[in-house]
This record gives sequence, structure tokens and C-alpha cells, in this order.
Amino acid sequence: MLKEVTEKYSRELDGFIRELRKKLSHSEVAEDAERLLKYVEDEFFGSELASRVEYWEICDMVRAVYLRLRSKYGILQEYLEDPAINEIMVNGPEHIFVEKNRKVQAVDNAFISAEELEGVIRMLASDVHREINEANPIVDARMPSGYRINGVLRNVALNGPSLTIRKFAESMITMEELVQRKSLTEECKEDLCALTECGYNIFISGGTSSGKTTMLNALASYIHPEERVVIIEDSAELQLNHLENRVQMECRSANSIGKGEVRMDQLIRTSLRMRPDRIIVGEVRGGEVLDMIQAMNTGHSGSISTGHGNSIRGMLNRLETMYMMGAQVPVYTVRNQIANAIEIFVHLKRDGDGNRRVMEVAELAGFDGKEYNINYLYRIDGAGALVRTGNALLHRDNLKRGGMNDRL
Repeated sequence: MLKEVTEKYSRELDGFIRELRKKLSHSEVAEDAERLLKYVEDEFFGSELASRVEYWEICDMVRAVYLRLRSKYGILQEYLEDPAINEIMVNGPEHIFVEKNRKVQAVDNAFISAEELEGVIRMLASDVHREINEANPIVDARMPSGYRINGVLRNVALNGPSLTIRKFAESMITMEELVQRKSLTEECKEDLCALTECGYNIFISGGTSSGKTTMLNALASYIHPEERVVIIEDSAELQLNHLENRVQMECRSANSIGKGEVRMDQLIRTSLRMRPDRIIVGEVRGGEVLDMIQAMNTGHSGSISTGHGNSIRGMLNRLETMYMMGAQVPVYTVRNQIANAIEIFVHLKRDGDGNRRVMEVAELAGFDGKEYNINYLYRIDGAGALVRTGNALLHRDNLKRGGMNDRL
């Protein structure tokens, strides 16, 4: 009913809320939730609006007003506060979806207008000192709370302003928890942890919201605390607090006059001068793949990165394309570089029930001049279970040095 009532009385609500905001501008009432609710009720029943609302709509009307006055983020505040919600998706003023307990669902609420939604987007942008307007209609930023926001104004988003907020857990999910959630098996977990500890270069692929960052975070907890690690991300999300000797860097967009941009490829290049034992790149999307591959090929064993792909082979094709965005070189050379750099692939997928699962684990064993030699170690069988293929790891030197030659 809340969404229906908001849409029905949008014009009246807008005027009433503006009036109350003026009255509250120099009042402390808004700082106390109970006092604010009582104030809204009193003002509503004393207004002309109350006489035009059906009696069964009164509770929703009061709530619609209260939610907008209690926080500068308006109706989104309750979703931001709900620990069971990890993503908020707004597709225009009338369509709000959340991912709650791994299920995407529509919520019974709506913005009064596109102007109200754009006001919230501008508020979020201003909180991180970003500017969003018709000339710069997109904002992509990390909030002080750690949330990642993406906002697009209506001059670009055809069905109205768009806003996506991804929330991240205060404490990172461990490999043990991923096993409990049936994202992978205990045996696969042990093998992946051994590969991480022993310094294999690992690439994690998957679609949007498939759990790539979660897996990277969990695996990186097995990096030895004494190692020096440089972490590079588009928006800082990784929580690797067990690493004391770490440098964490974040890309930066250009300001309103086109200055101050810091790209991922620049950060990867400068990381090579920081004497890292390992380099972790949150996600590669373009020509920075060239620098990441070069870093992995120059002795930084145990580096980890992620990227969007439909499968391990699909990810390899995307890596080739992205590599060639940064350098005009023959495909043969590109494939040879990739095969020499990345040793282990982990592919994840989010199924229809919202579960994130490991679908494939493979060793990139080399390049024969025509095709990649992919040695699959784990795959999903006909029953949908993740099982060992029976193939042994071919390149075992790191396992031997780490005293784990009994694995894989």
C-alpha cells in the first residue's frame, strides 16, 4: 500500500513535506525518532491533506512523510540500516528492488518524483565530494561507510534516474563460511588455500554479483602476514587487515574540470616500484590488463585478480581483448603472455536461487601456439555437484617449496 499511496498523492506529499522541512529547519525534533513521528502525526491530522485521504491510507501517508524527514537519504535509510539487505537497486522513481537474504525482491515503496530521487543521488555524491549534474551525469564512488554507489541522472537513464548501492559486510566472509554456504566443497577449499599460500598467480572470474570479491577476500586471508602486499582497486572493498605490511590504493575519477584522474594502469605500474611480494588487483575491466599481466610475469608470485567472464575460456577471450586495448601486439604474443602469467583460474556463478558457487577450478598449464592448455581440477558434474576431475596439478614447484606436494 505504501507505494500505491505515494504514487496516488505524490503532488500533495511533495508540498506537505516541503512545508514541514521549513518548519523543522531550526528544530531539534528531527533528531529524536519518537518525537519526529509524533510531530508528523500532529501536523498531518491538523492539515487539509488529512481530510482528502481515505482512512485506510492514513498510516501509509504518515509513514511516507516520516521516512523522508528522518534522514537525508529519505526512504532509502531503512534499507541502508537493514543488515539482511546487501544491495539496493532503484530503476526510476517508481521501481525499487533490494537483494535480501540472497533474493532480489521489489519493495513496497517509491519516490515521489524523479526530482526527489535525483536529490538523494546528489546528496550521496556530495558526501564523497563528487559532483553530478547534466554535464557529468554519472557518479561511481565509495561511501565512508564502505558502501559502493553508482548513480545516473535521467538525461542518460531513459526510464528515470538510476541508483545502485552495494553494501559490504562489516566482517569478511571466510573460506569456512563459503563451505557452509555450499559455495564450494571442503576439499576444494583446502586446495585453493594451499595454492594461495604457495604463491600461485590466481584469477577469479564470474558474472556480476557472483561472489568474486568475496572469494578474493577469503583467499587473501591465507597470504602470510609477513608478506608485503600492494592492493589496487577501482573502489576499495577488500578487507585484508591481517596484513600489516600492505599498501592499499584506489582509483580516482577526474574532477569537474577534467583533472585529477588516477587510473588503475597507473597504480599497477607504480606498485612495481613499491617492492611488493604480491599484487592484488580488485577487478580488471580494460587496458590495465596489460600492466597486470606484466606484473605477474615479473616475479610477483601469488598475485590475485578478478574479472567478468562467463567461463574460464570466456574469461581468457576477454583478457585477450582487454590486453589488446592497451597494446597493439599479435594475438600469439598476447596468449603467450597470459599463459605465462596466470596459473590458476577460479570461476564462480550466481544461480537462480541467489547462491554463489564455484563452477570450475583449472590450471592454465601453457600455450601450445594455437590453444591454451587448460587442466581442469574441479568441475560441476551432471548432478550439479563440484567434484575433482582426477587431473593432477602439472606445475608443482610452488607446492613443493611450500611443503604441500601432497595436495592436488
